[in-house]
Amino acid sequence: MSILNKVKLNEISFGGEELVIMAGPCVIENDGTTAFQAAEKLKEITENLKIPYIFKASYDKANRTSLGSYRGPGIDKGLEILAKIKKDFDLPIVTDVHTSEEAEQAAEVADILQIPAFLCRQTDLLVAAAKTGRIVNIKKGQFLAPHQIEQPAQKVKDSGNNRILITERGASFGYGNLVSDMRAIPIIKGLGYPVVFDATHSVQLPGGAGATSSGEREFAPVLAKSAVAAGADSLFMEVHPDPQNALCDGANMIPLDEISELLKVCKEIFSVIRS
Repeated sequence: MSILNKVKLNEISFGGEELVIMAGPCVIENDGTTAFQAAEKLKEITENLKIPYIFKASYDKANRTSLGSYRGPGIDKGLEILAKIKKDFDLPIVTDVHTSEEAEQAAEVADILQIPAFLCRQTDLLVAAAKTGRIVNIKKGQFLAPHQIEQPAQKVKDSGNNRILITERGASFGYGNLVSDMRAIPIIKGLGYPVVFDATHSVQLPGGAGATSSGEREFAPVLAKSAVAAGADSLFMEVHPDPQNALCDGANMIPLDEISELLKVCKEIFSVIRS
């Protein structure tokens, strides 16, 4: 299905002829060592595979299950770390914004402002992100049908910004479970937006460990490959050197030493589908 609105970021084109990867740790941990380690390795892998790459990490995870869960270093310290990664590795950056006030500050560093799934209907946040002129990546809420993401996207468009991506990340299915319906990808593309598929949050089990979420990371590669076959333009994946000891979403994240082969296969599937 054709894309009505390709979204450009420097030499990267969402909805173009290359599979775009957004990947990195769920959250910046402590002094940022893990984020730097992931950025360096992921850049090496994607350059070898000739895959366009955008580094992902959050400075704050504002929707953790419990008050005691680690959230990140906060916006000031977090953006300082992301700015250094951007400069040192010459990488574009995507990060979450949670409030209207954060959008302008985050846009000083981030090339893509990501709207968290739970906040995808928050008008003020969408408008503020739109007005920065940065690409706005709206993660479709787990509570929305695919076609219903059109209205959040329209809020960004009506605010003067056509640089819109939509991320599919599964739908709530009963209590504590998500299911990825691959029909969502062509449906959203039919609305005219490039589609990103979040392969790791789609295997999350919300609140599955009581005070924290759990997940089934073994299924992330299956969903990633399926999404590319269904027409996804980009993959979003959380990757960590040591997921078992990650401070956030460790149960979902793909080990850094396993990502290369998965990206290679996904690129091959993309090439077959687009040919």
